[in-house]
Amino acid sequence: MIDLSTYRKRRERFYAQFEGGAAIIPAASLVTHHADCEHRFRQDSDFWYLTGFDEPDAVALLLPFRPEGERFVLFVQPEDPSLEIWHGSRFGIEGAVREFGADVAHPIEEFSGRIGNYLEGCESIAFRVGRHPKYEDIVLGAWAAQLDLSARRGGAASSLVAPCPLLHQLRLRKEPEELERMRLAARISAEAHELAREAIRPGMNERDVQALIEKHFLEQGARGPAYGSIVAAGENACILHYTANNAPLNAGDLLLIDAGCSLEDYYNADITRTFPVDGSFSSEQRVLYEIVFAAQKAAISSVYPGNNADGVHQAALRVLVEGLLGLGLLVGDIDEVIERGLYRHLYMHRTGHWLGLDVHDVGAYRLGEQPKNLEPGMVLTVEPGLYISDRLPIPEGQPEIDDCWKGIGIRIEDDVLVTEKGAEVFTNAAVSSLEQIEKK
Repeated sequence: MIDLSTYRKRRERFYAQFEGGAAIIPAASLVTHHADCEHRFRQDSDFWYLTGFDEPDAVALLLPFRPEGERFVLFVQPEDPSLEIWHGSRFGIEGAVREFGADVAHPIEEFSGRIGNYLEGCESIAFRVGRHPKYEDIVLGAWAAQLDLSARRGGAASSLVAPCPLLHQLRLRKEPEELERMRLAARISAEAHELAREAIRPGMNERDVQALIEKHFLEQGARGPAYGSIVAAGENACILHYTANNAPLNAGDLLLIDAGCSLEDYYNADITRTFPVDGSFSSEQRVLYEIVFAAQKAAISSVYPGNNADGVHQAALRVLVEGLLGLGLLVGDIDEVIERGLYRHLYMHRTGHWLGLDVHDVGAYRLGEQPKNLEPGMVLTVEPGLYISDRLPIPEGQPEIDDCWKGIGIRIEDDVLVTEKGAEVFTNAAVSSLEQIEKK
């Protein structure tokens, strides 16, 4: 687990970039899924990033304009044995200071009565409007009261801003401690994919494979799956977010598995592999797999400082389109096909996304009209694919799809760190070459 000093350093970096302001960052609340039963609690990632505090219904105040010893205030649920016997122990007021380094802590019930005093003297207020209805009226009311008094007292906060851009910029470049956690999540997830590859055979059900993978996550101390595991056999692989996972595995089909674990401190992996159920690719499956594999290699080679996420996507896209043109699944000039999006019935998603505390992690891909350059410490997925089906209309001028291709869905996804020298692939332990797969 990440040391508490890391959270302190994050807050200090935030203070340095938000001097004069006051930030209000609420925790997540429990979510009910039926009657009076709640889903397992999952902390808000921004709140977690700054505090490491893993209880619901809390609020962090970050007050850079105040002196040392008054900058980090936590409002938390107090200890309550009558409730803790049902839901587990709480750190309470004293624990928030002792265990999490808060300068001051209060019961959450006192938030509305104290927030006005804490905001006095700040130049601006950072609070995400529209995300936290439980606290929004309280925060806006406190600011309104400041403004009403400003004619006599002066000093009211001049603006209400979202903390997200600043926080998400900090989260985009991972610290060494974060990278170690992500390497662990990647290792556990890659092991699970290898267990699945070795185990799959005709006659199994997609759910059997899901159970095997998620069992390994739990056995290795992970929190569980980072997202709904996708175990898609045959034409189910052409449904990008397929999660029914209840169909049989048939000889001759491919099995696409998109699954990664989340650690107890919320760092994630995200891996996709595609295997033949009976151990051998058909000729059509093989040639499409070779195209996707080559596209991924080209995309990973383009992960280096100074490039950008769109450049990574374009590197993969060009290989995919060139391969499809060679097979006659697309026709025309490669540049025109790409520019007009005439490939999108066969490849309809981007080649990757940021990865971290969230599977689709925060951080801008563009700054206005300019793409955000890749920098050392950023982590992204690289996941080209092809999905040959007749679900989407074929663009005018493009050929009809022969039945021999239909129902083939392939995606290969790895987690990749941008380094000073290029790319480090966290998930290489899950094999992906044709030779390795068919060696099973």
